Formats: sequence, structure tokens, C-alpha cells
Amino acid sequence: MADAVRLEELRKTYGTTTALDGVSAAFADGTFTAIMGPSGSGKSTLLQCAAGLDRPTSGRVFIGGTEVTANNDTAMTKFRRQRVGFVFQEYNLLPSLTVEQNVVLPLRLAGRRANHSRGRELLRSLGLDKHRNNLPDQLSGGQRQRVAVARALLTEPAVIFADEPTGALDLRSAREVLQLLRAVVHEHGRTVVMVTHDPVAASYAGEVLFLADGRLAGSLRAPTADAVAERLAHLGELTGVAA
Repeated sequence: MADAVRLEELRKTYGTTTALDGVSAAFADGTFTAIMGPSGSGKSTLLQCAAGLDRPTSGRVFIGGTEVTANNDTAMTKFRRQRVGFVFQEYNLLPSLTVEQNVVLPLRLAGRRANHSRGRELLRSLGLDKHRNNLPDQLSGGQRQRVAVARALLTEPAVIFADEPTGALDLRSAREVLQLLRAVVHEHGRTVVMVTHDPVAASYAGEVLFLADGRLAGSLRAPTADAVAERLAHLGELTGVAA
């Protein structure tokens, strides 16, 4: 199985603080991986560097076989818009645009023709077709996050990075979004890399990678919420930081 994303010896420093300390990892095509760790472990920094939102101090990032870190900032931005999808905790939908306009926005930002038929197809598949002319503030939090997933899928990206995608949702909406992300992997064949602090959310992934003090601290396949919570508690004890 080919790697959708490969990280080689990533280091990221902010002054005298080391956020990532030589992290290497690979995320295969068609997999769902959660990244977890205590506060300050480097998980959000890892996602930002892997997604091309931030540049590591050293090390290399490959997405779909292309070394993203070899590009200048302009080329990195262009590549990211074409090959990477994002789902954020706060949805990042533009309030003045309709649902459909938000979904096709990545194509417009990339200088391509807005494919409204593809956008409507995605909205239908996610049960949102009747809301396509609504503004985001007319939707529930779970519906807005589903719009964000549709937007992430529009460009058929090599990978979707999700940063705390259920952090602002109630339990029912969170479960629906997590089931949707799992379907994105199993039915659409996409790769999802998700940062979360929630053991229940992590249990929807096929594998969990744990970080502590900017380094990989183990993994867990076919995770359960209880097993993830136990591993996190152990990491917190080792680092002296609450998870």
C-alpha cells in the first residue's frame, strides 16, 4: 500500500522550545489515523507541518509522493489547495456564502472553475442537498461540519487533515461526523489524519499514534476508547502533564 503522507525526521523549534523532535511516520492510502498526546506534546504542530500549513525547522514531508517541503511558500500553498483537504473544529465556513458556495470555494481559490455539479453531488451524498442555498448560521453544528467535510472532499485530495473536528459538537453530532470521516476512508478511499483529545473520537480510527514531548510514544491499532484513555493517562504520568 502506497503512503499518502510520509514524514521524515521532522523537527520544529520556536526559539528555545522544541515542539517536534525528530518525528518520522507514514500514513498509508485509505487509512484513518488519530494523533493524540498530552497538552504540549506537539500533536497540533505535527498536523500543521504535515499539512503544509507550517514549515518544519528541518525534516521532510511527502504527500502523494511529492516532497512538499522542497517547495517555496507559493508553490506549497498551490499544492495544498489542490491535494489536501481540511476539517477544523470551528468549521471555517464563510458566513456570507451559501452552503454550496462554501463547498466549491477551494476550486475558486485554486483558480479553477467552480464545479457546482460536483458540489451538489457531495451535498446530496451527505444529506445536505436541501440546505445548499442556506447560510452556515442557519445550520446546526453537525450540519456545518458535514459541509466542511464536503468542501474537503471536493478537490479529491490525497489526504484530509482533521483538527479536533468534533470539539465543538454535542455527542450525537460528534458521532455522526466521526462515522462520516470513517465512511470517507472506507467508501471514498481517502486518507484521514485526525488530531483529537477525545478517546471516543480516536476509537473511530484504525490506528492511534501517541506523542509525548514532541516525540512518537507508541501506537495502538484497532483502538477502543478505554484502551486509548489508559494509554493517555500513562503518557500524562510520564510527562507530568495532564492529557
